[in-house]
Amino acid sequence: MTISSPEQVRRLVEQIWDDVLGAAASRREATFYDLGGQSMSAIRIVTRIEDELGVTVDVTELFDDPDLETLVGTVLVRARAARRLAG
Repeated sequence: MTISSPEQVRRLVEQIWDDVLGAAASRREATFYDLGGQSMSAIRIVTRIEDELGVTVDVTELFDDPDLETLVGTVLVRARAARRLAG
């Protein structure tokens, strides 16, 4: 799967984050643990990122307590490295 743009990555990761953590738009600066993230939610997030974007993120990276922007950045770096991001 090739991802057409960084904005597409952002939208998909944001949707996954919201679906799994129930994050409200007003809490975008909140971190994984601020939003009640636990082991199972970390596994669900990384599994969906891999399934939907074809990008591998190590579950332990969520245990570093990233916010949404940090996670998006990580996924973008991995997408570029895996040549999944067009352009």
